[in-house]
Order: sequence, then structure tokens, then C-alpha cells
Amino acid sequence: MAGSSHYLYDSNIMRAPGSQASSIRSYSLFGESSPFPDVLHCETIAARSMLHSWELASHRHSRLHQLLLLRTGRGMAWLEAGSMALGRHTLVNIPVGDVHAFSFSPGTQGWVLSLPDELLAQQLANEPRLRQTLARAAAIPLKGDFATGLISLFSSLWAAYGEDDIPGRSLVLLGLGTAVLGLAGKALAEASEPVGGSASSRVLRNFEALLEKKFASAWRVRDYAKALGVTPTHLSRVARSATGLPVSRLVDARRMREARRLLAYTTASVAAIGELLGFDDPAHFSRVFSRTCGCSPRAFRASVTQLT
Repeated sequence: MAGSSHYLYDSNIMRAPGSQASSIRSYSLFGESSPFPDVLHCETIAARSMLHSWELASHRHSRLHQLLLLRTGRGMAWLEAGSMALGRHTLVNIPVGDVHAFSFSPGTQGWVLSLPDELLAQQLANEPRLRQTLARAAAIPLKGDFATGLISLFSSLWAAYGEDDIPGRSLVLLGLGTAVLGLAGKALAEASEPVGGSASSRVLRNFEALLEKKFASAWRVRDYAKALGVTPTHLSRVARSATGLPVSRLVDARRMREARRLLAYTTASVAAIGELLGFDDPAHFSRVFSRTCGCSPRAFRASVTQLT
């Protein structure tokens, strides 16, 4: 599977860890120029890091969710939540679009699992709490059954990933990838801070939960703000502070994530999908999709169809 790694990384991303935003690069598996290379992607930490002196500069994956597990070694992670020390049995969660960078000690061993966000959305459709947990970048030390279980699952996933052209390979990968996702999400949820925190954090969490319920309702910023009991200005300030994006773009991103899932996994027409997501005008839906995803809805569907 060596060829598929090209879609995930590129030597041009390498800058010093902690690079300024002007040098942050964005990479994706599909949409703009590349179709899905596989149902998911799994590789060792060493395979990529040792090629670049064990440092991966600031970058983001616009349509990938990543989970890293260090089995041995140490390092540092620069996530949007801050810089974090990494050690033996550390699990790192990187949501879609989050900027991140790494520096590992030579010889660090572990794995990286990358999941297309359409697959993530499908697998978490009935798991709202797990979806919210995985939406936040984090690095946590694993102990006991979590460490043992995830090491076993990652080992099995990595072995299965290297077996090309065997019957049932995609089903095995999906099953193991989903198991990793579920157990990692449970570990992250148990390690998260107690309910509470700052008022801004509560507003953001409530907005995220509301967005999951109302993203297809064509609500405007003022509608979300009213439902949350805050002003549109305050909601926008909280969203920009936490994500760097205005509320309108966060809403568009969620709607387009659902659009990509429907384009990939259903036969509904582009117009029907747009209407389902609250767009009365198909042309408007196509414009928003193209702006957000880098290609038209039909081009995206064609890129996915090439793999089936």
C-alpha cells in the first residue's frame, strides 16, 4: 500500500514544528484532485516521520480524522488545544481540519489511522456523545484495558492493511477501524474534563450539539444564537476564538460533510441532496459545495464512483 501514502502526506509540508499559519498546508484524500486511495489509511509513525528527521511541520487534513497511538518512544504534539508531551501508550486525536505538528524521538514506534470524514460521519451517526468527544483535539495517556485493547486493535489493523487483494479486506479494515474509533472515543471521553468549564466553552459545546440537530434546517447565525440565549455577536466571537472560523462557515462545513456522505453513499440527485440540506436553489447548493470542498458535487461523486 505504499502508493496510497502520497494522498496523505507530501514532503513539501515539512517546516519547523510550530510554523506560523502562513506556512500551514492542507491535504486531503479526495475532492480536489485525488479520489479515495482506500477505505481508510493505516501506517506506522516511523514510516513517515523517519523520512523527515522525525518532525512533521504544521499542517491540516481538510477531510481526514486521525488517531495516533505511541507504543514506545516520546515526542511533542502541537495541537489546536496547545502543545502536549507524548510518551509510551499516548493516544492522540486529531479532528478533521485541525492544524497539528509533531516532533518524535528517533525510534518512536506506533501507528497512525486516517479516516475520511464521510466514513466517520456514517459510523458515528447514532453516537452523538462520541461524535462530540472526537470533535476535540486531545492527547491522553492510556492505561490498563484501554492500552492493551488499542495496541491489539492497531496491530491487527496494520497487519490487515498490508494484505492486498484478499477477499473481504475492505470489510476487515472497516470493522477494525471502527473498533479502534469506538475504543479510542471511549478512552477520550473518560479522560475528558468534567462537565462545566468556562461560559464560552459551554456555549461552544451547546452550539456543537445544536448544530448536529439543526444543520439541515437552513438556520442562520441569529437562529442558533437565539436558541442558545446569546447574541449573534457573542456566538461568533466564541466560534472564532475556538476554531478560527465564523459560525456561518462552521454551519456550511457541517452541511457539506453531510452532502459528501450522501453523494458518496446514496444515489439521490444533486438537487435532491441540496433540498434535503435546506437549499431551495440547486445552483446555490453547488456554489457552496464548490467553495467548501474545492470541486462541484458531480465531480466529487464521479471521483468516488471511480473506486467502485
